[in-house]
Amino acid sequence: MKRLKFIAIFVLLFIVFACKNKDEKEEIYEYTKLEGVAFGTTFHITYDAATDYTKQVDSLFHLINKSLSTYIPNSDISKINSGDSTVVIDDYFKEVFEKSKKIFEETQGVFDPTIGVLVNAWNFGPKEISTTPDSMAIMKLLDFVGFDKVQLRNRKITKENDNIYFDFNAIAKGYAVDIAGRFLESQNVENYLVEIGGEIRARGKNAAKNLWKTGIEEPNFDGTRSIGKIIELENQSMATSGSYRKFKIDTITGEKYVHIINPKTGYPTQSNLLSVSIVSDLDCADTDGYATALMAMPLETAIEFLAEHPYLNGYLIYLTKEGELETYTTKDF
Repeated sequence: MKRLKFIAIFVLLFIVFACKNKDEKEEIYEYTKLEGVAFGTTFHITYDAATDYTKQVDSLFHLINKSLSTYIPNSDISKINSGDSTVVIDDYFKEVFEKSKKIFEETQGVFDPTIGVLVNAWNFGPKEISTTPDSMAIMKLLDFVGFDKVQLRNRKITKENDNIYFDFNAIAKGYAVDIAGRFLESQNVENYLVEIGGEIRARGKNAAKNLWKTGIEEPNFDGTRSIGKIIELENQSMATSGSYRKFKIDTITGEKYVHIINPKTGYPTQSNLLSVSIVSDLDCADTDGYATALMAMPLETAIEFLAEHPYLNGYLIYLTKEGELETYTTKDF
């Protein structure tokens, strides 16, 4: 009887653990997909849980916009830009400010979120402007550019000049990706991919139990879209900055100028670089900022910067003097 009892208990335990393992497996690889519009672009979120987190994600995106969006008149950043020195910034603003300062210093000012007055002057800001700035106007505006001219003390921002205008758009999308990813992690979600406007944060594996895959676009000039390279992300972030799609055309001269402004010259970047993709173990906000900074550099300088910062894996697409598309890839990309 004891032997039969032991066998019965063993069989029962086997059934219980078998069912548990089966349930755990189904729970881990039962993926939910969310998508929508935020920050002037689209977003896609895929994660291994059955719970619909749409309301929570929308709420987080709303809070980030309320803190960092220059397109919302009563956001914290808009109040600060208008000269309100009483604004007590939240954790979102604080973290983005500190990350921006770090990248500003590492790039020797090539990445500079106080570039807002120039972004607005070149008609890439929240308000439509019909004129193009001349050289005298640019020289005056450069007096209001410089991340070393602003300070964060006791959760308040001080500016050397009230005309200094923050614009965190070069890092904010990546930061929103991080916030969504961190939320999922707080819900014990281990496998997910968050993408906003091409900026990505990936953790774990997809539903097929493989590493997450994403594509890098070819810089087509005819408006079409095609993928030039497929990569796998292993608990990494990726961001891409390009000059071939987003640009303005001067209605008088017909000249095309890109949306990435060089904070040292005050003019849109002139470079044979067409696209910079950065993959790293860092937050997507950091990756986003570095990708933008490299796009504002000459090709040779960007390559040197990647060599000096091996924790950044880069994929650069550029035009040769003969007008041919070429790529540069770091060894670990």
